[in-house]
Parts: sequence; C-alpha cells; structure tokens
Amino acid sequence: MYKIGISTCGDKKLDSATFAACYDAGIYGIEISLPEGTHGDTDLRPAEKLSSEYGIKLWSYHLPFSPFSKIDISSENPEIRDFSIKYLKELIAKAGSVGIDKFIIHPSGEPIYDRRDERIKRSKESLCELAKTAVSAGGVIAVENLPRTCLGKNSDEILELISSDTSLRVCFDTNHLLGEKAVDFIEKTGEKIITLHVSDYDFLNERHWLPGEGKIDWNQILCALGKAGYNGIWLYEISLCAPKSIHRSRDLTYSDFTRNAAEIFSGQKPTVFSVPAEGLKAWNEP
Repeated sequence: MYKIGISTCGDKKLDSATFAACYDAGIYGIEISLPEGTHGDTDLRPAEKLSSEYGIKLWSYHLPFSPFSKIDISSENPEIRDFSIKYLKELIAKAGSVGIDKFIIHPSGEPIYDRRDERIKRSKESLCELAKTAVSAGGVIAVENLPRTCLGKNSDEILELISSDTSLRVCFDTNHLLGEKAVDFIEKTGEKIITLHVSDYDFLNERHWLPGEGKIDWNQILCALGKAGYNGIWLYEISLCAPKSIHRSRDLTYSDFTRNAAEIFSGQKPTVFSVPAEGLKAWNEP
C-alpha cells in the first residue's frame, strides 16, 4: 500500500551497515534525525553516496528541536528565535544540497502555559521565513503535530501555523495526538500531509511504540489517509531499543518494520513481543 521508511531517531548510524540492513529488509527511505549537537558537524555527503549505492532514498531531514536543543522558533526571546532561524536555515541548505526535499520542524518547544496566541504568532513568522529558505533549497517545510502543551497539538493549531505560507505542509505524527482523534486530524489536514511519523501509544502520552503495542486502530488510520489522498511513505519513528515505557523480549530489527507494515496493510493484527511498563502516566503527572 505504501513504501516503508524509517527515521534514524538519533540512534541509528548513517553508515554502510545501516543502509545494507535497510536494503535487506526492503526499506525504501530514510529520515535523517541526528543526535543533538551533531547537526552542524555531520557531513551528509557519505549518506548521499550510500543512498545512491543501495537505492534507498534520503526521504526527509528532521531539524533539531527543544528540549534537546536551544532551538525554539516560537520563543518570545528574540535572541533565541533569531539564532534558531539562522541555524535552521543553514541545516536546510545543507540537507537540500544532498537532494533532501522535506524538512520536518517542531513549531515550538514546551511547556507553554500562557501567552499561547503570542507564541503561535512568533512561530508563524518563523515558519514563513523558513518556508522561503526551503523552497530555495528545492524542498518544503513539513510542520509536525506535537503533544501536551506544545504548539500544533491539534488540527486547528496546525492549520493556523501553516497558514503563514502556501508552501508549508504537515508531518503527521500518529502518536502525538492527546486531545483529538487521529481520523478527525487527518480529515481536516489531509491534503497538506506529505509525510508520516508512524508509532503507537496508550493515548496517555507519546510512547513511540511499534504499531500493535498501543491502542491505535490502524485500519482507521489507513482508511482516513486513503480518503485524504495521502501518497507519501509509511515512515516509522521508532528506536530499535525499547524505551523505558515498554518491555520487549529483544531489540527491534529493520525487518520488524516491514513485517509490521505488511501485517497492517493486509488487515492482520500486528505481531507483538512486548508488555507495556506498569503505572504509566502522562509526563505532566507525578
């Protein structure tokens, strides 16, 4: 139904071993998501060469974000916002130079407890400026929906944020919605969605679990994306090692992703070899 992609999630190396494993598993594309502090120093040209060698597309580039960095395009502090815009422009140009044409961005950091309208205004201004840089680099900015108090926590906010420039698009993260149903989000934003971050969760907080480990109805997701005309790839944003929120009998492999997708696309119940940790709560609870 869709070609399969994976995010490097900051823990998968951009080396020949990773590309070879992806090739063997039938992975089509990779989103480059680097560990914090390495964006500026990472040379993307070797990855471009490996992409050509193995026939695996460099699908997208996840720009750095708060709280793992000082980047916050919605900050009311002009120094933080100006630094963020300047740095992100440099990274967009670098990623664009190796053929990447989708740049994933978080519209804010967190927490945001007050002056939300002002933060949205600042984020829109930043997005408008960055959108022009992305177009000049041959690509587009895809604004990601975020959980909790972040900006972009529902379809209304995402649509408001991307209204600042006609080129702006959406990256739909399936495990970030905490106050809106996924099918409603897709129905409202569908024509603007150009890429996905696929993972499962318990509806309490983002978990980045393998589909089948959480509560998402994947058939509903597929139907909604189909009705919206989504034609991107099915890109997993999941680490190979289990997070503290779940216990697996082993680490994931790249083949687990393609098998998981095949099961979902055929309407089967995904294979699960894990148990969620007990007593999980939202991050803003004790």
